Amino acid sequence: MLRAGRACLATATALLGWHLVVLLTGAPSFILPGPLDVAQALGKNAALLVTQTGFSAVNLLQGLALGVVLGVATALNLALSPAARLFLRPVLIFAQAVPVFALAPVITLWLGYGAPSKIVMVALVTYFPIASAFFDGLMRLPPGLSDLAQTSGAGPLRQLIHLQVPNALPALASGLRLSAIYAPLAVVIGEWVGSSRGLGHLMLMANGRGQTDLMFASLMVLALLSLSLWALVEAVARRYLTR
Repeated sequence: MLRAGRACLATATALLGWHLVVLLTGAPSFILPGPLDVAQALGKNAALLVTQTGFSAVNLLQGLALGVVLGVATALNLALSPAARLFLRPVLIFAQAVPVFALAPVITLWLGYGAPSKIVMVALVTYFPIASAFFDGLMRLPPGLSDLAQTSGAGPLRQLIHLQVPNALPALASGLRLSAIYAPLAVVIGEWVGSSRGLGHLMLMANGRGQTDLMFASLMVLALLSLSLWALVEAVARRYLTR
């Protein structure tokens, strides 16, 4: 309850500051619309915003799910196989040296303007934080637990399942939190590069038509979508991944 009250207070303060900036600077509405103008645009274009948000949200969740599955699988493989650590990990590090967002035009060229290119973009952006954080957690088994596994004669797979994975869950939660921050940015950039639907596409169309109030309204909805995703991931992490 206290956290919700703080969030409401922070939101009200931000809106008031925004309104004061518009009043004091006298900025025209096509440059910086006020909160009331954006609220009117939200109400006027509610159906359109809901439709476009639904498209972005579905791609966002599917891409995040794919990134989680691939990241967890990669981390488990690296932890279990010294050969994989020797050959696969340098490839992953090199791949991350190339900005993923710079690959957006190539991904769009290969997969088209529909949902698959957006899903792959989100998966690529979220994959590395999850794989890296989870792998680090798997490899940081306390010496006492490692000695216990050796004393009991547990093999690598049994040690991974019963000791390393439970110990690495908080690290996985950290990777998920980072991914929840990056994922909305990835889906919007994918829609900016090439799409006929989604919030990113709507923002570009509104900007091209001089509908700055609609562009800001789309941005507000995107911020709400991002916060909702982060809250969902935080709830899952606290419930299942935090000891």
